[in-house]
Amino acid sequence: MNENYEKSIHRLGRIGVIIGIVFMLGIPAVVSAVYDVWPSGIGELVAVGAGLLAVYIPTNVSEVFGYTPILGSASYITFLTGNVTQLKIPVVVNAQSLVDAAQGTDEGDTVAAIGVAVSSAVTTVIIVIGVILLVPLRPVLMSPTVQTATNYLLPALFGGLLWNYVNDNCGEYRAKNKTLTLIVPILAVLIVNQFYPLSGKQGYVVIGCMALSVLCGYVLYKTGIIKMTPKSSS
Repeated sequence: MNENYEKSIHRLGRIGVIIGIVFMLGIPAVVSAVYDVWPSGIGELVAVGAGLLAVYIPTNVSEVFGYTPILGSASYITFLTGNVTQLKIPVVVNAQSLVDAAQGTDEGDTVAAIGVAVSSAVTTVIIVIGVILLVPLRPVLMSPTVQTATNYLLPALFGGLLWNYVNDNCGEYRAKNKTLTLIVPILAVLIVNQFYPLSGKQGYVVIGCMALSVLCGYVLYKTGIIKMTPKSSS
């Protein structure tokens, strides 16, 4: 990747994240100042937020470590605009697959940036339209059919992601039998969930599965089951 481009992307990304943090914290602070509704103390904030932080901090950490290799420089705008798992990752993975751009390459990084930017713009337009039509569409959105369909939204998205993973694409290399690294983490989650429900602990589960996947990949590579070959020679 061009060094000047890389430096400019990181500079703009950091500036954007700082601006986003200022707005996210500044608006509640202004509202609290105007209406004089400040929290009574740090203890109250900690008591109220501890439960949420215990759930969301591991989830956010796992997303940063798990998704940044896929997103590349698009990570800044992705984590700033949100809807990472539900929207941005499926968009990036499918965009890279459509143009045959491998993750971890300059082409994959460019495609990810374009995909996330377009996705963010389209999402904003849809949200505006949704706000305008919220009342007229309320009977449709609250119908049993739509409510049932929304339960299958995430499984459908992750099914698409899984299908795109079932290949030997690995950046500038082809990794034969790469898909085998999925077996142990999936079995581990299914077995553990039978004895200890993992609902609400997704962040911890993802972090554990990431470490287990790396370990499985290392063992399979060392034993010769996974074979790496440069794409130029294949």
